[in-house]
Amino acid sequence: MHTTTKTENITIVLNNPKYPGNIGSAARCAKNMGIEGLFVVGHEYPDMEKMKQMATHVASDIVENIKYFDRLGEALSGFNYIVGTTSRLGSARGPVVQPGEMARQIADISQNNKVAILFGPEDAGLANDELKYCHLLVAIPTSNELKSINLSHAVMILCYEIFTARTPSSERFTPKLATSFELEGMYGHLKEMLVKIDFINLEKPDYWMMNIRRFLSRTKLFSKEAQIIRGICRNAERCIGNKKA
Repeated sequence: MHTTTKTENITIVLNNPKYPGNIGSAARCAKNMGIEGLFVVGHEYPDMEKMKQMATHVASDIVENIKYFDRLGEALSGFNYIVGTTSRLGSARGPVVQPGEMARQIADISQNNKVAILFGPEDAGLANDELKYCHLLVAIPTSNELKSINLSHAVMILCYEIFTARTPSSERFTPKLATSFELEGMYGHLKEMLVKIDFINLEKPDYWMMNIRRFLSRTKLFSKEAQIIRGICRNAERCIGNKKA
């Protein structure tokens, strides 16, 4: 027996897309692969007719039901697992996987969790500060002669891999992972505590927190575990306060 991806738990999130036509094309690509959730982050509403023109009538319902957000953190707050796309590699971004490996992981996680596949703007991709929300990074292999891929093409490649992914089925119960909202609260609390004990260099707090985020995200924290970490922070802060008193 094998597990296939629960596509109803997958949402495509486009962060500051530049062209309405690309949004429409991405909507059609997603629907081709059984994915109907589409979020768009930005300060302006894209032209509906231009989006529908590229989505065509087969995916016009996806375009009509797009959810819009001003801030990326708000758009991602309800997701339990977030995959970020990148074409740039380096130590600042951490390890990345190829689409097939990403899809195999998603097949299992999607059974009981809401998953976001996050894409950056066409001209720049996702910034390091935006990747902080991600549990996993994926890169699409390309020729060295031309590394950039059209946004809708990238959406199609990843959606295809997600749609066709199969993993050995598991009978064990998997609790829901912590949502992005819960994790951001935990990371904020953890940062405050680490500053109080002088563990974090105040000149580069985000650098230290990015490394902490990176290794904690690999553990796929459950909601209860995020609460435990916050409880540890509260107790540590209480002890610090008692010593100062």
